[in-house]
Amino acid sequence: MKEQIESIRKELDELAAKDMAGAATSRELYELKMEYLGKTGKISALSKGMRDVSAEERPEMGKLVGQLRARAEELFDACEKTLKKRELSQKIASEKIDVTMPARFAETGSVHPVSLVKQELIDIFAGMGFDVFEGPEIERDYYNFQALNIPADHPARDMQDTFFITGEYLLRSQTSSGQIRVMEQKKPPIKVLSPGRVYRSDSDATHSPMFHQMEGLVVDKGITLNDLKGMLDEFARRMFTSETKTRLRPSYFPFTEPSVEVDLSCSACGGKGCRICKGTGWIEVLGAGVVNRRVLENCGIDPDEYTGFAFGMGLERIAMIKYGIGDIRLLFENDVRFLKQFKG
Repeated sequence: MKEQIESIRKELDELAAKDMAGAATSRELYELKMEYLGKTGKISALSKGMRDVSAEERPEMGKLVGQLRARAEELFDACEKTLKKRELSQKIASEKIDVTMPARFAETGSVHPVSLVKQELIDIFAGMGFDVFEGPEIERDYYNFQALNIPADHPARDMQDTFFITGEYLLRSQTSSGQIRVMEQKKPPIKVLSPGRVYRSDSDATHSPMFHQMEGLVVDKGITLNDLKGMLDEFARRMFTSETKTRLRPSYFPFTEPSVEVDLSCSACGGKGCRICKGTGWIEVLGAGVVNRRVLENCGIDPDEYTGFAFGMGLERIAMIKYGIGDIRLLFENDVRFLKQFKG
């Protein structure tokens, strides 16, 4: 055993002379350490072999093995410290930061123009006393059509191409269905705003198969078309400019009577005529009218005691006018270059 101890001591001296820390990696040094001090290492094997040594030699051999283990541990500890210091220096050098370089800033997102318009409209009408109601996007035919005075055989159904899911359910084509739900649950006076996504089978530069609407409803005693005009005047001034004017033109909607199309004086040219308003000085923005008697009756409201008005607008349409956007598809393409313009 004395020869084995001496042989291992020489190996350790040779390793020390080679400067293991300068040539090895942490992994290599660990494996080398286990070769001598691991459970199956050379020095551990000497300790296990002590039972085969005679009782007279065992104290001396035990002392020599202990000295050898201490020598090995001292050697490997010194190597580990040197190696860690060297690796740390290399890491610091490789991760050196030039504090004179410009800092990197993570770009923040921005609110989508349609969301900006939606929130601004809610703020405007909330200031006039409107509550907000958001109905389901998958709607029953009754709420989307029938209760709004559009029965199955009504020609007005041909005015919009609808996405039907079954014979009874469809992707709502207008948020007017939310007005019906409110009138069923609440009796006048009613002032409600109903924003949300709607769906129609139509797609080009000015139409999208999915777009956003916001509809408003007021029902109370003595409500007239003049009240609608006054409210729309206030909306136009606050949404666009203080000089914006409104104009009502006769139209037709099955759920209002009389019905009107509402134009705003072009904010780009002040009503003088330009490319945006096609030289007319006016831009069509929404449809409105006095709530049809049949719609009130369908909701259990006495049309001889109460009257009301309703209006509906496309949020994309308002955003395009407000921000001078020429193609509705820009609002859905998520082009960062386009969306950056609405930051702040």
